[in-house]
Amino acid sequence: MSARKRKRHWEATVEELKATEGRLPLSVIITTFNEEINVVDCLESVLWADEILLVDSYSTDRTVELARQFPVRILQRRYYGSAAQKNWSLDRISNDWVLILDADERVPESLAREILELLIDGPAESGYYLKRRNIMLGKTIRHSGWSTDKVIRLFCSAKGRYPNRRVHADLDIEGPTPTLENALLHYTYRSLDQYYEKVLNYAEWGAAQGFREGRSAGMLEIGGRTVWRFLRSYFLQLGFLDGLHGLVVCGLQSFGVFLKYTQLWEYRVRESLGEEIVLPPFDESTSTWQRPEDDQVFDNQS
Repeated sequence: MSARKRKRHWEATVEELKATEGRLPLSVIITTFNEEINVVDCLESVLWADEILLVDSYSTDRTVELARQFPVRILQRRYYGSAAQKNWSLDRISNDWVLILDADERVPESLAREILELLIDGPAESGYYLKRRNIMLGKTIRHSGWSTDKVIRLFCSAKGRYPNRRVHADLDIEGPTPTLENALLHYTYRSLDQYYEKVLNYAEWGAAQGFREGRSAGMLEIGGRTVWRFLRSYFLQLGFLDGLHGLVVCGLQSFGVFLKYTQLWEYRVRESLGEEIVLPPFDESTSTWQRPEDDQVFDNQS
């Protein structure tokens, strides 16, 4: 970027950058389920975008009610995992460039400016990593493996898709993926109750994914992987420098590993006893990316 352009961008407000002639338009996708505590702050952080699509998994709280106060298009769809939900959403946006968020994430002004500047000057690549500043119970976690956390969330929708996995599905995208300078704010857990619910879900989904792939779990997986996860995050990744928060984070992460492999072990034991194992639903249909007939649509832009 030329010095003249850098000066122009630095002096401009977010709204002025948004209004720059020739800027590539941007869609934002936000996925939700019972996120009334997060959805307002998340939406307010991306009101500068050209389009906001919120895909809700039939929340039973006030998530949809609160979201309808904003200029956002809302679709509802059954949840088959993050990858399926995001791919389905990608086929329903209006613009080539997309930013994908979870409801517990926020785009600070510095990142909004950087994204808009990129869209003004023309992205050199098909996608970009965003760093995440992870905040748990009011404290930024700077170690425990979280300090290097980054995800590909800004990309050209025609160039990237998520693999059809229930958990741990990283975007598959063409070409190099540089990292932007400014970070997302990620309010990971506001309470231990919230964490317990999430870790139980991820353990079940991870075990189901492993079971479908023909994997088993024994002493090495249940005991060894659990202990290694704690030792790696607390000592090698310096989790102890985060104080008591770091101890809790590392302990809970290793507990999640323990639950996942214990659940997989249980599936195999019950299978050996002749039981039919009922797994969480996976999106098996070849028409995954077609809108189901029973989707509910709310459009607040009219």
